[in-house]
Amino acid sequence: MTDRWSAGVLHYAEMGYWQPDYVPKPSDLLAAFRVTPQAGVPPEEAGAAVAGESSTATWTVVWTDRLTAYDHYQGKCYSVEPVPGRDDQYIARVAYDLDLFEEGSIANLSSSIIGNVFGFKALRALRLEDMRIPPHYAKTFQGPAHGIVMEREYLNKFGRPLLGATVKPKLGLSARNYGRVVFEALKGGLDFTKDDENINSQPFMRWRDRFLHCMEAVGKAQAETGEIKGHYLNVTAATMEDMYERAEFARELGSVIVMVDLTAGYTAIQSMARWARRNGVLLHLHRAGHSTYTRQKEHGVSFRVIAKWMRLAGVDHLHAGTVVGKLEGDPGTVAGYYDTLRCHQAEPDPAKGLYFEQDWVSMPGVMPVASGGIHAGQMHQLLHHLGEDVILQFGGGTIGHPQGIAAGATANRVALEAMVKARNEGRHLLAEGPDILRAAAKHSRELDMALSTWGDVTFDFESTDTPDVTAVPTRGGA
Repeated sequence: MTDRWSAGVLHYAEMGYWQPDYVPKPSDLLAAFRVTPQAGVPPEEAGAAVAGESSTATWTVVWTDRLTAYDHYQGKCYSVEPVPGRDDQYIARVAYDLDLFEEGSIANLSSSIIGNVFGFKALRALRLEDMRIPPHYAKTFQGPAHGIVMEREYLNKFGRPLLGATVKPKLGLSARNYGRVVFEALKGGLDFTKDDENINSQPFMRWRDRFLHCMEAVGKAQAETGEIKGHYLNVTAATMEDMYERAEFARELGSVIVMVDLTAGYTAIQSMARWARRNGVLLHLHRAGHSTYTRQKEHGVSFRVIAKWMRLAGVDHLHAGTVVGKLEGDPGTVAGYYDTLRCHQAEPDPAKGLYFEQDWVSMPGVMPVASGGIHAGQMHQLLHHLGEDVILQFGGGTIGHPQGIAAGATANRVALEAMVKARNEGRHLLAEGPDILRAAAKHSRELDMALSTWGDVTFDFESTDTPDVTAVPTRGGA
């Protein structure tokens, strides 16, 4: 450290950003980065560069550091370990003092940790794998507007996963026909229906017309079934003023839930979460666009980090993978996402991709949403992998039923209730699931047709994002 103030360019490690003897404080925010250095860059220097460029460093010594308690504000890379099976990748762990971050702001947190360093030339690739949010910082956030327990009390639905469906086709339906899909699906046995991420206010269906017809359908379905129903009305728009206008109209119509897209931005999401808590409305978040930076294992941001940020931001629902559907999802990795959203406290678990312990200090959980290429024939797998506190959304697996939308919804409800009953009786769902479904189908023409149509449909592709300790292909039939 004697050369710390020499004019010119120093290695980041020499400027104090590599501190292998540092012991993180309980109040430190910790981050695990997957670092792929350029040839000739030592891994410790790469880790120090990440710590520096995501905190206080620039490319040369600056005298103004002397006007600060620079060693307090520096990010500190305290560990660099090789990735198993790779000779060019390392996991660098970095500690940040809480004074670096604005309280209760995902925008500031993300700008600090991922704002600039990912374009650093000395690194071939960089990925933020996980973070530990210390209780001291977590307590500065609102957290979910309502959470899993309060949602179930709002809906008066307990002891089973909830069922939903995204209206298909996503685009092109008129408002009245859109509402017809909502009514048929809810009448047939679903709890929710949903706008898709790209339904906002287009020429073929303006938002106000859609809201009116959807809420008319929700009211009629509630009257016919005696159950509380909902439709995720997407309020995502060009400005916050537009979003608030749409959300207020949804509330006036009696909607129990509204929806926002991840692409609306972190500030918009936090703003809508505060509105949702003030107004007693659930908030559903569609993770639109996430795979552009979460799917590839070498560069970007892991979805487990996005899940933590969105729990802090305050959403009640978040799409988090299915394991068996058409979208990316290794079983271990998805289990880590679900733990991140639902657990009060999580321990490090390499098989789930969890690098740190995480204490949520009583912050309510987020209800994970499983959607994308799932159908009634997979119900045993879904319950086995995902558990009870989850929303299972069957879009094509409802609306594509040969007997119509209501029949598709009924097939899913019958399959779910048969599987929950079997679970409560102590049966092994994964082993006995197909037999349980076939037995239930003898008493339900709707389920029998669903199994005949989709029973053999699987999506057998190797996952691109797997934990380093194992590599498990995504098997639709496993």
